[in-house]
Amino acid sequence: MPADAPELTQEREFLAEARTQLARMRDRVAALDGRYAGDRVSADALEAALARRMEQLTDDPEIPLFFGRITLGGDAETFHIGRRHVSDPDGEPMVVDWRAPVSTPFYRATPKEPLGITARRRYGFARGHLTAFEDESLTRPEPGDEGAVEAAGHSDILEAEIERPRTGPMRDIVATIQPEQDVIVRMPLERTLVVQGAPGTGKTAVGLHRAAYLLYAHRDQLTRRGVLVVGPNKSFLRYIRDVLPALGEIHATQATIEEIVGEHAPVRATEPADVATLKGDARMAEVLRRAVWSHIGTPQDTLVLPRGSFRWRVPAHEAHEAIEQIRARDVRYALGAAQLRHALAHRVLVQIEESGDALDDRAWDVLARTKPVRDYAAAVWPAVEPRRLLFRLLSDPELLAACAEGILSESEQHLLTWARPPRTPGSARWTTADLVLLDEIVDLLDRTESVAHIVVDEAQDLSAMMLRALGRRAATGSLTVLGDLAQATTPWAARDWADVLGHLAKPDGHVEQLTAGFRVPADVIELAARLLPSIAPGLEPPTAVRRARGRLTITSAPLDDVLAGVTGLEGSVGLIVPDGALAGIRAALTAAGLTFAVVGEQDDEHPAADGVDGTDGGDEGSAADDASEFDAHLDLVPASLAKGLEFDHVVLHDPVAIVAAEPNHATGLRRLYVCLTRAVTSLAVRHDGDLPPELGLDIEAGRGLVPSA
Repeated sequence: MPADAPELTQEREFLAEARTQLARMRDRVAALDGRYAGDRVSADALEAALARRMEQLTDDPEIPLFFGRITLGGDAETFHIGRRHVSDPDGEPMVVDWRAPVSTPFYRATPKEPLGITARRRYGFARGHLTAFEDESLTRPEPGDEGAVEAAGHSDILEAEIERPRTGPMRDIVATIQPEQDVIVRMPLERTLVVQGAPGTGKTAVGLHRAAYLLYAHRDQLTRRGVLVVGPNKSFLRYIRDVLPALGEIHATQATIEEIVGEHAPVRATEPADVATLKGDARMAEVLRRAVWSHIGTPQDTLVLPRGSFRWRVPAHEAHEAIEQIRARDVRYALGAAQLRHALAHRVLVQIEESGDALDDRAWDVLARTKPVRDYAAAVWPAVEPRRLLFRLLSDPELLAACAEGILSESEQHLLTWARPPRTPGSARWTTADLVLLDEIVDLLDRTESVAHIVVDEAQDLSAMMLRALGRRAATGSLTVLGDLAQATTPWAARDWADVLGHLAKPDGHVEQLTAGFRVPADVIELAARLLPSIAPGLEPPTAVRRARGRLTITSAPLDDVLAGVTGLEGSVGLIVPDGALAGIRAALTAAGLTFAVVGEQDDEHPAADGVDGTDGGDEGSAADDASEFDAHLDLVPASLAKGLEFDHVVLHDPVAIVAAEPNHATGLRRLYVCLTRAVTSLAVRHDGDLPPELGLDIEAGRGLVPSA
C-alpha cells in the first residue's frame, strides 16, 4: 500500500482520533476520586480501583492501539482489534479489545470457515506510526481480484512482526497469535490445562496471554482471588515482566518457587542433587503426614471441669472416641485441635443440660475456652511448630525411621538425616527443598489459601513436592501448566504430564501440544531435533513454519572472531556458555572492551533456587542496574539460565562442556537442546574440536556438518 494512499491516510486519522479518545477516557477517570464514596473504607477501595484503571488506560505512543480489523458480512460493519477497548464520547467502540468475543474471528477465520467475517486487515507499524496495511479476503476471491491474499493467506506483515528483531524483555504476541494458540488462550477457566510446547512454539507467550484473557473474561473472580505467574528463576520473570502490563493487566503476581516457599524461612544453603531429589519425591508427603499426626497421644486421665459446686467429668475413653471421630474427618491438624476442644465441651454441656441446668447458646464456646478443657486438649493434641518438626525429623534418625517405615529404605533415611545437625531450628541452613517440605507441613496444619488461577512455566523441572505446593495454592482454582519434556534438566524432572497433573491434584487436566515453531528457524530446529531420540523419544519433533530458514554456523574459529561476526548485526545477541566458563569468558569480554550484561546478575546473592549446586535455579551475583539485563545488545548467558529466553542471534560456546557439566549425560543433552533453541535468526555453535555424537555431525569427514560462513 503506497504511503500516500487515501485509505492509509484515513487509517492514520482514525488512529489519531482513537488516541485522542483514549486520552479523554483517562482524563475522565482522573477527574474521579474518593469523594463519591459513602465512607472511608469505600473511598480507599474506589481510589485503588481508579488508580488501577488509570494504569490500564496508559497510552504508550510506540505501541500501536490496534493491529487488525475485521469486516462482518451483511452490513459490512468493521471492528478495529487492539490491545484495549477504546470508545468514542457516545460509548461506541472505536477499538475492540482483542479478548472480546467479537475479536475471535480475527485469529481463527479461514476462507473455509470465515466465522461470519468477509475480510481481515493487518496493519504495519514502526515505532507506533502506521506505515502500511494488508487485506485478506475471507470469501472465495474471483479471478482478477486485486490486493486479496490467497486462501492459504501468506501475510508479509504477519511474518515481519514475527521476525522483528528482539531487544529488551519479552514482548506480547497479541498481533501474531495463531489459530491453535488462540484456542488455548480462550479455553475455559475451570479446566486445568497443560501446554506441551516445543522450542519456539510460543508456549510462554500463550500462557501469559491466557492469563490476560482470563482476567478479562472473569475480572471480578480473578481480581478478588488472585492470579499467580510462576517462573523458574528471577531472570526469567524479569524477561517476561512487560507482557501483561502491555496488555493492560496489572492484577497478577509473579514469583519463583523459591519465593513462594521462602515465606517460611530464608534459603541459606545448597545440597547434593541426590538429597534434593529424595526430598522432592512424592513419598515424602506421607512421611510428613505421619510426622505431624504422630504428636497425638492417647488420653490416660479423665477430664475434670469444675463449675460452681459441681465437677463435670469426661472419661479417657470418651476423649479417645472424640479424637478418633475427628481424625476420621480428615481435617487439618490445627482445626482438629479446635474441634477436640469443642467435642470435649459438648460432652460436658450434655451432662449439664441433663442435670436440669439451662444454658444459653454461648455456653458451648465458653466451655471450650475454659482452662481445664484447653489444657487437657493440648496435652493429647499438642500444637506443632513446623520448623521445629522438620528440624527434628532431619536430625533425629529414630523419629525419621518411625515416620518413614515402609516408605523409605534405610539408605534413603540415612541420606536425609543431617550428618551434623544444627543446634536449633533457628540456626539451620535450610535449602529450597527443605522449604518445600516445610510448606507441606504448614499445609498439614492449616489449609493453604487458594488463588483463582496459576500459570506455571517450565513445569517439567519441578519436583513432585514442588508441584504439590502449587497444586494446593490452586485447590479451588485452576492452572495453566507450560513446559517441554525434552527440556527437562533437573535431576527430579518430570517424564510424563499425567504424573505432573496427579501431583497438582488435577488428574482430569487437559494436555495440548504445540509443535509449530514460529520463532526458531528451520535449520536451527532441525539441528536440535537430532537430540530428541536420545532425550524424549516419545515427543513429536517440532517443525518450523517460517519461510526463512535462518543462519546456522558450526565452527571451531576463535570466540573473538565468532562474536565479531554477530555483534554488528541488528537485534539482541546471546552468548551462551557453560556455567564453569562464565568467569573466564567474562574477563575475556571485558579485556576486549566489549559492552555486555550478564544474565542473572541483577539478583541479590542467594543459593540456587532449587537448592542444588549445578542445576536449574536462581541467579547468583551482586545486584545490578535493572536496565542492564536484556536491554544490552550483548548478553552473557550461563547455560543453566538460558531456558525460556530468546535472542535474535546466539553464539553457543563449547557444547561438549555444557553436556559434561550436568550430573548425567541425558540431562546434559537436554540442557544442550535448550541452549540450541534460543536463537530467532542465527545460531553459531563454537566448539573446540569435538561435538556431542548425538548431533550426528562428523567433523573429520565433514558429513552432516554445516559449513562455516
